[in-house]
Amino acid sequence: MSVNFEELDYRQTALGELILRRRRALEADGREIFEVKLNDEYLMSSLFHEGEVALTDFGLAELTGQGWDVVIGGLGLGYTAAAVLKYDQVARMIVVEALVPVIDWHQRELVPNGRLLSADVRCRYYHEDFFALARGDGFDPDDPGHLFDAILLDIDHTPDALLNSSHADLYSQEGLMRLRAFLRPGGVFGLWSNDEPDEEILLILSSVFDQVDGHVVEFENPIQGKTATNGVYIAKVEKNTALLY
Repeated sequence: MSVNFEELDYRQTALGELILRRRRALEADGREIFEVKLNDEYLMSSLFHEGEVALTDFGLAELTGQGWDVVIGGLGLGYTAAAVLKYDQVARMIVVEALVPVIDWHQRELVPNGRLLSADVRCRYYHEDFFALARGDGFDPDDPGHLFDAILLDIDHTPDALLNSSHADLYSQEGLMRLRAFLRPGGVFGLWSNDEPDEEILLILSSVFDQVDGHVVEFENPIQGKTATNGVYIAKVEKNTALLY
């Protein structure tokens, strides 16, 4: 096999064929990049992770105090989680991931952030469907109904471009109200999107949360030779969640 291209893992999953590969990107000065494909679609690339880091930085910037308890929906290549662990105020981080192979890649250190995440005692992998947990007792397997300081979600391409149709209910007013109930007063829900913030999504978030902002994240795309953008939504709870019910 060429040293410029290597398939590191191939699995059949409930969502289809999942492939992890590593290659030298000639279009990016020969840098080594990691790519994940789901069926025939590129799911993520280590070449582009500015949006994932911005999700963390915009979200955690809204928090105060110490001992933060954070949930991440979607492990991916670990860039959101790695950014969270840079904050000393974080006491615990639960990463909810529906695909076992993705957790396995990190535990086997096949991906760039694997060693960092797996070695940090604050990080816990939780093999489960984030969206199912949001409909149920929440994101702590040992403490149903536990409240968190931040919930950061990076799974679907956008709230309208879903990896699975079963995710759709979360982005409704009712679904977001359920999610809000797992946040402490002062807590934050952050959402990554492949597209810039959408006014309709901002309105739905504003009907549920007390403070809502949309951020545009710019980064260079050497493959297309232009500046690309992602979106990050940040929604904050200022009142006690019990006031919603």
